[in-house]
Amino acid sequence: MMNGQQWNCSVAELSGVGQARREALEKAGIRTLGDLVSCYPRAYQNRGDIRTLAEIRASLETAPNTPYAAILTVASEPQYRVIRRGMSITKFRAFDDTGSCEILYFNAPYVKDNMHTGAVFRFFGRFSAEFKNRLQCTNPIYEAYTEDKPLREIVPVYPLTGNLKQNQMYRYTDEALRRCAGEITEYLPTEVLQGVGLPSRTFMLGALHRPASMEHLEAAKRRLVFEELFIRFLAMAHNNAVYKVPNSSPIRNTDASGFLAGLPYALTGAQKRCVTEIAADMAGAYAMNRILIGDVGSGKTIVAAYAAYLAIQNGYRCALLVPTEILANQHYADLEPLFAKFGIRCALLTGSVPKKQRSAILEGLCDDNLTIRTDETGVNGIGLIIGTHALLTEDVRIDSLGLVIIDEQHRFGVMQRAAILDKGRDCHCLVMSATPIPRTLSLVAYGGLDVSRIDELPKGRQRVDTFVVDSTYHERMLGFIRKQAAEGHQTYIVCPAVEENPEKSEKQSNDPDDMSNLSLYDEDSDTPALKAAVEYAKTLSEELPELEIGFVHGKMKAAEKESVMNRFCSGEMQVLVSTTVIEVGVNVPNATLMIVENAERFGLSQLHQLRGRVGRGSAKSYFILVTDSRNEDSMERLRVIKQNYDGYAIAEYDLMLRGPGDFVDKTGTRQHGEDRFRLAAGCRDVEFVELAAREAKRIADTDSEKKRYPLLWQRMENLLQGGSHTMN
Repeated sequence: MMNGQQWNCSVAELSGVGQARREALEKAGIRTLGDLVSCYPRAYQNRGDIRTLAEIRASLETAPNTPYAAILTVASEPQYRVIRRGMSITKFRAFDDTGSCEILYFNAPYVKDNMHTGAVFRFFGRFSAEFKNRLQCTNPIYEAYTEDKPLREIVPVYPLTGNLKQNQMYRYTDEALRRCAGEITEYLPTEVLQGVGLPSRTFMLGALHRPASMEHLEAAKRRLVFEELFIRFLAMAHNNAVYKVPNSSPIRNTDASGFLAGLPYALTGAQKRCVTEIAADMAGAYAMNRILIGDVGSGKTIVAAYAAYLAIQNGYRCALLVPTEILANQHYADLEPLFAKFGIRCALLTGSVPKKQRSAILEGLCDDNLTIRTDETGVNGIGLIIGTHALLTEDVRIDSLGLVIIDEQHRFGVMQRAAILDKGRDCHCLVMSATPIPRTLSLVAYGGLDVSRIDELPKGRQRVDTFVVDSTYHERMLGFIRKQAAEGHQTYIVCPAVEENPEKSEKQSNDPDDMSNLSLYDEDSDTPALKAAVEYAKTLSEELPELEIGFVHGKMKAAEKESVMNRFCSGEMQVLVSTTVIEVGVNVPNATLMIVENAERFGLSQLHQLRGRVGRGSAKSYFILVTDSRNEDSMERLRVIKQNYDGYAIAEYDLMLRGPGDFVDKTGTRQHGEDRFRLAAGCRDVEFVELAAREAKRIADTDSEKKRYPLLWQRMENLLQGGSHTMN
C-alpha cells in the first residue's frame, strides 16, 4: 500500500477551499481528500432521460412527483417581480415541438440575466398542471444546451452541510479523485472479485462519483453493496471462530420430564424441537450461543424456562435479562409460581426494588446459598434471577451463573449483552426475538448464533380480525372504542410521532438541487401528516370524556412511563395512546382493540408485532389500520398485513418489498458518510447477500491467522472501529 500522502492530505489544500468551506466540510466529517472520495452521493439525477412536454404531461397522473429532463427553447423574456417582502418570482415560457410550459423561479433574480428568447436549455425538475391545467415547472435546474457539447447524463447529488453547494462538491470530488487516483488500495482478494464478478475499487469509486452510464453505476453499487455485506459477515465469521469457548457449565442431567409434567398444557411440536436443540447445546463440547426466534404468542418464554430448569437442576443459576420493568414483572408473575413447584426460588431485580430487598436478593445470589439436592425439590437460595438493566451494575454478583437468557435481544447493545455474560465464566447464552426473519437470511442475520425456530402457534390462539380504513371512519372508531369499554375491554391507539412538529411539516426546500429520481433510499412522497401521541390523547379525552385515557412514549421518564403502563395493565385506564414503545413486551389479555394511525409509516414486521399485543385473552380482538395514503407501495404493504397472519410469511413479503438489508444491517460497520448500510439496505437480491456471507466464511476459514489478506483484515478492523476515512 502506498504512503497515502494525497489520501491523507487536508481538504484545505483543495482549490477554492478557504476557512469557511473547510469548516463546512469538517462539520460533515470530511477532513482529508480520502474522506471526500469516501463520501458517496446520496442519490443520482438521470438528466439524460430526455422527455417531451407531451410525454411529461401524460405521465403526471401516474407519477406526479417524478423529476423530468426536457430540452426547451425560451419563448419569452423573463418577467421579474417582488410578490411580498422577502419573496420574488421570475417566470417565462419555454417550448419544444410538442407543446409549451411556464417556468417559474422563486427568489432567484439572477435567472432573468441568463434566460433570453431563443436560448436552448436542458431543464430538470418537477412539472405540474394544477393551475388551470397549464403545464408548469418550478425552480428547475438548467444547463445551456448545444448539440456539439454533450451534457453529463447522470449527475450525483451529495449530502450537504452549512453553505456547501452541489457544484462545489462536484469540483472538490473531481480534484480529490484526480489527486488520489494512484493511492486507491484494493483490499478484496482477487479470487473474490473474479468469482463474484465485481469491478475494482478504483472503478467503483470513479463510477460512484462520475458514472459514465447506468450500467457503470449499477456495477459500482453492486461492488459497494458486496463490500458492506462482506466485511460485516467476515467480522461475524471470524468472531464466531475466535469466541467459541469450551462448555464450562456442562449439563449432565438432561431429564426434564418433571418440568414438562408440571405444565398445564403440552408443548407444540416446534417447542419440543427447540428444547431438544437447546438441551443438546448445553450438554455439548462448547458453550451454547443460540437465538430462539418465535412469532408473537408462539411460546418462547416456556422454552426459555425449560432451559433455565435444566441449568438449575444441574447446579447452576440462570439470569433472565429483559428491557423493561413491565416485562420483568410479567415474566416474574408467570415463572415464579411455575418454578416454585420444584422448590426453585425466583427473584425480581429492577430499579424499583427497595434497597433492603435488593441487598437480600444480592445475598441470595452468592454460592453460600446455593445447595444442590439429589432429588428434584430444587435449590436453596435463588436459582432464577429476572431483571432489567439493574442486573448489569457492578455490585450484582451472580455466583455459579451457568445460563443467561436475553429477551428482546435487539433492545440491548453489544456492551450490555457482554456485561451480563461477564458475570459468568463462559456460560451458556440464549437470546430471544419475536421478530420473524426469512429462513434464507437466518444465518446471515445472526452470524455465529445457532438458530431455533418456533414456527407454529399454540392451539386455541384466536385470530385477530384486521381492517384497513381511512380517517373518515374516525367517528365509527370512537363508537367502537366505547363499545369495547362498555364490555370491560381496553384499547391501544398507536401513533408514529410523539409530538407535532409544524415547522418540519411546513418547511419546503427552495434548493433546486434538492431532488433526485434515482434515490438510493426508498421515499414515499405521498405522505399524509403524522398523527402525534400527545396531541391525539388530548383530543381523544375531549371526544371520550367518560373514559380514562392516557399516553406513553419513549421520551417520557422511566418512572412516569412505568406508572402509566401499570395503570393500563391493571385495568384502571380504558385507552392507551402510545408510540411503538408498546410494540413488544406488553401482555394485557383484556386489551381487545388496537388502532394504528398513519399505518403506512410502519413496516410489515412492525405492524405484525403490534397486532400481537391484542388477542391474548379469550375475547374477540380487532386490529384497525388507519391511512389516508394513496401510495400504491404503502397500500400493498397494508394489504399484506390484512391478509396474512403468519409472521414468517409476512417476513418473506417484507423481504420482497424492502430487501434483505433491513434484516442484516444491525452492526457498527459502516461506510464513511453513511449512517447504516444505506446501499445494502436496498438490496433485494437474497442470493447475492448469501453469496457475500459464504465468501466471507470461506475467507475466514482459509485465512484464520490473517496472513494471506492483511489489507482485508486491516480494512475490517478499521471499519469496525468507525475509522473508514483513515484508510485508502
